[in-house]
Amino acid sequence: MASPRDRSPSARARDARWRGALAVLEEMRREPGVTRAAVARRLGLSTGSATEITARLRDLALLAETPAATAGRGRPTTVLTPHPDGPVVIAVDVRQGDWRCAVAALDGRPGIAETGTHRSRDPEHVIDTVAQAVRRLHHRYGQRVRAVSVAIAATVQRGRVVQSAALGWGPVDLAALAVDPRVPLLLGNDATFAGLAEARQGVAAQAGTVLHVTVEVGVGGTLVVDGRPVDGATGAGGEFGHLPFGDPGLRCPCGARGCWDLVVDGRAIARDLGEPPPRDSRAYAEHALARTPADPAVRTAVGRAATGLGRGIAGLINALDPAVVTLGGLAEPLRAAAEPEFDAALTDGLMRFRRPDPPPVVAAALGRDGALHGAAVTALDHFLTEDGLAAWAAVRSPA
Repeated sequence: MASPRDRSPSARARDARWRGALAVLEEMRREPGVTRAAVARRLGLSTGSATEITARLRDLALLAETPAATAGRGRPTTVLTPHPDGPVVIAVDVRQGDWRCAVAALDGRPGIAETGTHRSRDPEHVIDTVAQAVRRLHHRYGQRVRAVSVAIAATVQRGRVVQSAALGWGPVDLAALAVDPRVPLLLGNDATFAGLAEARQGVAAQAGTVLHVTVEVGVGGTLVVDGRPVDGATGAGGEFGHLPFGDPGLRCPCGARGCWDLVVDGRAIARDLGEPPPRDSRAYAEHALARTPADPAVRTAVGRAATGLGRGIAGLINALDPAVVTLGGLAEPLRAAAEPEFDAALTDGLMRFRRPDPPPVVAAALGRDGALHGAAVTALDHFLTEDGLAAWAAVRSPA
């Protein structure tokens, strides 16, 4: 990308024109329903400047203004919300057993539009089914769609799926989910997107460094620093489940030995109970957690899995130094079902200097919708740039 100094005078003028608009939109995105007066105060804008910027954004169908609820005396103000005819992004979440498509406006809150279960995990079948849903949404919203963002239970490298233990896939091309050459297709690991959403919109929104750990089929997660996931040189970072925190005698479907994945999820519980590997590891783990209070054998197996989870999180805390740890998926129910074992393993695994004041470990706020929220966040990050707004303005006002 050219530096600001290399850009033409007209391009620099255009970027300056959009800079204030982007700042206002980011405030609306951060706090849907924020008042225009609060935005002006936070950004140091005069009343006249705030009025001019919001009027321009309203004319371009980027935001709408409605009267704020009155609270005593004072000049009435307005709240800023996404325009009903404004830009949207399509967020997709492809999980082990099902998929969901949602649409999000500029506030980043996805509204689920279509869902389905996998009648077959054959990648061609899954991708074709999801692609049809995405195309239907694109047909419905037309040029309002500014990006398609896909969260998938898979390892993603350089924008491509390279393998998925959850789905039983090797390398898979998701290009069929693209709807138009002018609409970018963005792809990311579901746990990474969920952690991003918790850091930007969820329970860790005020923390600068967030460690997100989730348990579904194995362990996933991410480290988010200043609102951006640390995804490594090729985009495949955050594969915490394949750290060698487990039994080196066990071979993981990923090809490595001793993966953390194999000691914390439904497969681990089934193995401890002498039962065959479950076809649906998450459903098996949920059933086991429900049986824990009444079945001592299950309680012991769940306790071992919770011990493995606590020990691994301690290692990540020692290595990454997060301000807060968020638990997604089955990680929080697993901790709650065997809290003494989890707490003991976490404390024993922490370096001595960390034990008096460890980072809080808290349940994720967005639950199973975290990946969808993260996909929407990623898509809006891509759109909300000077170039993105200029392209939208060209669609709204071709002249």
